[in-house]
Amino acid sequence: MKKYKLKNLDCASCASKIEDNLIKLEEVKFITVNFANSTMTIDTDNIERVKARIKEIESEVEVEDGDDAKALVSKGELAENKRTIIKAVVGLALLLIGLVFEKRLHNTPYEIAEYTVYVTAYLIVGWKVITSAVRNIIKGQFFDEQFLMTIATLGAFVIHQMPEAVAVMLFYVTGELFQDIAIGRSRKSIKSLLEIKPDYANLKAGTEIIKVSPEEVKIGDTIIIKAGEKVPLDGTIIEGKSFVDTAALTGESVPRSVKENDEVMAGMINQRGVITIKVNKLFGQSSVSRILELVENATSQKAETEKFITTFARYYTPIVVIGALFLAILPPLLFSGQTFNDWIYRALVVLVISCPCALVISIPLGYFGGVGLASRKGILVKGSNFLDALTRITTVVFDKTGTLTKGEFKVAEVVTSNGFTKEEILEYAAYAEVNSNHPVAQSITMGYKKKIDPARISQIEEISGHGIKAVVEGRIILAGNDKLLHKEKIEHPVCQVDGTVVHVVIDGIYAGYIIISDSLKEDAIDAIEKLKAKKIQTVMLTGDNQYAAQAFAKKLGISRYYYELLPEDKVKHIEQLISENKDGRVAFVGDGINDAPVIARADVGIAMGALGSDAAIEIADVVLMTDSPSKVAMALNVAKTTRSIVWQNILFAMGVKLIFIVLGVFGIATMWEAVFGDMGVALIAIFNALRILRK
Repeated sequence: MKKYKLKNLDCASCASKIEDNLIKLEEVKFITVNFANSTMTIDTDNIERVKARIKEIESEVEVEDGDDAKALVSKGELAENKRTIIKAVVGLALLLIGLVFEKRLHNTPYEIAEYTVYVTAYLIVGWKVITSAVRNIIKGQFFDEQFLMTIATLGAFVIHQMPEAVAVMLFYVTGELFQDIAIGRSRKSIKSLLEIKPDYANLKAGTEIIKVSPEEVKIGDTIIIKAGEKVPLDGTIIEGKSFVDTAALTGESVPRSVKENDEVMAGMINQRGVITIKVNKLFGQSSVSRILELVENATSQKAETEKFITTFARYYTPIVVIGALFLAILPPLLFSGQTFNDWIYRALVVLVISCPCALVISIPLGYFGGVGLASRKGILVKGSNFLDALTRITTVVFDKTGTLTKGEFKVAEVVTSNGFTKEEILEYAAYAEVNSNHPVAQSITMGYKKKIDPARISQIEEISGHGIKAVVEGRIILAGNDKLLHKEKIEHPVCQVDGTVVHVVIDGIYAGYIIISDSLKEDAIDAIEKLKAKKIQTVMLTGDNQYAAQAFAKKLGISRYYYELLPEDKVKHIEQLISENKDGRVAFVGDGINDAPVIARADVGIAMGALGSDAAIEIADVVLMTDSPSKVAMALNVAKTTRSIVWQNILFAMGVKLIFIVLGVFGIATMWEAVFGDMGVALIAIFNALRILRK
């Protein structure tokens, strides 16, 4: 899979045409063309064949290797805009001369002067459009916007409406220029999202500091970040302290204080002093690399609305052209007193207004803007289809530990039984849990506070969903939940304990239990309240016992919760909720590796990105970079705003075009008004789509 820049790709329908044609080639396994940032991502073993086919489809489009983020608007494109402006000015001057001296020019022999002025103006302004239309017709590609404008303007010449023919072509080319400028600005806005990529890293090599590319730095290397520099790779601070700006990654405006042993992520900006970092991830695996990849690739997953508009435009334009042909021919044949000149003119007006470029361009830009806005808020959406899915969410299901709670467990209390001491219970539990990565297990080993000697452990067996069985210096230790006690038929005085609890059994005798405390995230309650305000049902799933789950659910205000769940149990509950929500969608929010199957099964899987496991992030549809559950409501707001603007463009463009088509049919609208309507609608729709990026 490789990404290429498509130079001179200035037409959304052209991008769609390229993608549709290339996917039919045997050499192409995967292809997506991104009009918003002029790139093509393709999996092929014959790129030369692909380049040749692109030349056949769109002769002006050039395929370039390299980083598309470096030059989204090339000097060549700017030069082309200047040439278009010069042509438009010359064409306008000739048009004004023709209008001012119309009678004198008309009275020359065979009206030669009139034709000379208008034809010259027409060719200067519209030569590129005409030649593009001819090339496409030769290739068998009819019904694009160049074809529509060429037919409409040549038809105007035939019925001797030469000023209007020139004016239509002039306004069309000028509108295309403004459209290119608007798209260029949108690409610059998109480019600014991608500028969080660090340019270099200060690698410490012995006593020297060498400036290298971030891709050259290896895991375990030491790098220096000076004040004002970007953190180039994920790592741990081993010397120094500072404040870092995390806005590019998380959307948070308040700088974060960092010190020794704190984790920092690539893309953060060091605001004060000098910090030394030990690198723990290669650049390709870093946070900033992940963000760049997700944002750049987001449009490969197209929303249904985008797919519909592309398909609609493919059939809409031929239907309008055929309709215009009937409009030009049938009324004069069927009704007396009707002239061909009049109805041909009306048909030409319909052709001008029918161009679907307002929809084809503004809809993808709207969705890309939504993805960009979300990324600035610290929310990575992996495709515009998931933005659409977020607008249909009716139920949000949360994992508890690490999602709604901090996952920072501490030993709160040790309760003894059958003559065992607190020290014995904590010691044997720590030895049993020493190899586990679960936060509860790690809190026990930290609570033990002594060095663990691995030589004392001869056997460890994990009992999924229940706990751990270990042999420590010949003694059989069980550490786990109440289900483990019942499974092993261990007599115990208490089953119901309020909180997260680990029961400990030594040589078949119940020794007591350890209570582990956790705390809610600062914005957890606010997150639930915001979702409730949107009339969205909230559900909590946890592997904790009933009493711990009940206590947290009460604090959060969640009435529906399920407890003592294994990963496969969570999947079953998600499937049940999906079956209940036939008219809506179910989202699941989780962070751990055990949440990956549930995230995959939900209609929309949302992963906590900063602390979450790579598996959960990889499989999720949406990634929250700050581990803040309140970002879920923010993601829904971004999705709603995006969809609202997209549908504003659809309804506005379709409505205006329909009105002008009707006015054209009844002879009320002229070509001047039609072209203003067409290009005006396109520009308004584009600028409306760009509003998302500025929110």
